[in-house]
Amino acid sequence: MDKKWTLDSVLEIYNKPLMELIYEAATTHRLNHNPLEVQISTLLSIKTGGCPEDCGYCPQAARYHTDIEKNDLMSVSQVKAQALRAKSNGSSRLCMGAAWRNIQNNEEFDQVLEMVETVNGLDMEVCCTLGMMTEEQAKRLADAGLYAYNHNLDSSEDHYKEIISTREYDDRIKTIENASKAGISVCSGGIIGMGETDGDRCSMLVTLANMSPQPKSVPINALVAVEGTPLEEQKPVPIWDMVRMVATTRIVMPEAVVRLSAGRTDMTDEGQSLCFMAGASSIFAGDKLLTTPNPDVKNDMKLFDVLGLKPKAPFEDGDQPVSNSGYKECMSTKGNVKWSRPDHKIERNEEAKSKAKVARKELSK
Repeated sequence: MDKKWTLDSVLEIYNKPLMELIYEAATTHRLNHNPLEVQISTLLSIKTGGCPEDCGYCPQAARYHTDIEKNDLMSVSQVKAQALRAKSNGSSRLCMGAAWRNIQNNEEFDQVLEMVETVNGLDMEVCCTLGMMTEEQAKRLADAGLYAYNHNLDSSEDHYKEIISTREYDDRIKTIENASKAGISVCSGGIIGMGETDGDRCSMLVTLANMSPQPKSVPINALVAVEGTPLEEQKPVPIWDMVRMVATTRIVMPEAVVRLSAGRTDMTDEGQSLCFMAGASSIFAGDKLLTTPNPDVKNDMKLFDVLGLKPKAPFEDGDQPVSNSGYKECMSTKGNVKWSRPDHKIERNEEAKSKAKVARKELSK
């Protein structure tokens, strides 16, 4: 990555006439990718709910009152069964998500490492999103056969402070750096529709695009407003905003896989098609994205047939990791890192927390 992106340069791209923007993005996409291939990934929640964070968009935060059913960490056999099901439906990547603030050096992490080795053995790309992560933990995941690690920036550094108050933006950057140092492919993007400005959206892209190396994949999510969360009243993102965001991402990070992620249930086939034209080359398949709704895989395949798209094979963008026994090294004696906590409060998040307490009291009567 030789070019140094600035906010002004990215905003200039983002604000181009839409037809010109799509054309430039489509041209860039064809120069760097097969435009008729789309990677199908499956996102599996291996541990649901009870997260101690206060992310304003997330129904898995323990402090909010949502209808999310909490589940303990899945077993290795359960994950293998889900991986085989996903593979049979055309997925080449399984992304496993756990509602943790950060990875702890304990038996649950050991279990996740075994899951990684097992799914890698099925010749699928394995991605994890487990919260903040140290260098040593990243190394163990790499040894187990992890292909990619997802850790989204969510928004710009400035707007991040309006959404989350329980972790620092710099800790997200540090986790991404730790994944890169371990040789793990980085997957990092964000969410639009959380009350941010166009400048915030482009500022997030500037941060990502100026990383060295740039992320190998960039998820672009549209907020799914969930009742009980602080952002429950946010209006849906217009499809034109999604197309602009996908197109701009494609231009400033030409070699990355741009992932059309959350929010597809509110998009028409025509809207999704414009996103594919603008450079999106990955979707998540299955009826859920962790806890939020997602289009049925059969409908996705019908759209692929109409557009002449085909699923992408695994490991086209990188070699399959080799699992080795190094990950089994016991690390429990090395202790756990205490990640920083900001000292500010977000009024909207505190109000949602108070409402949740009242709701729980009413349910207990």
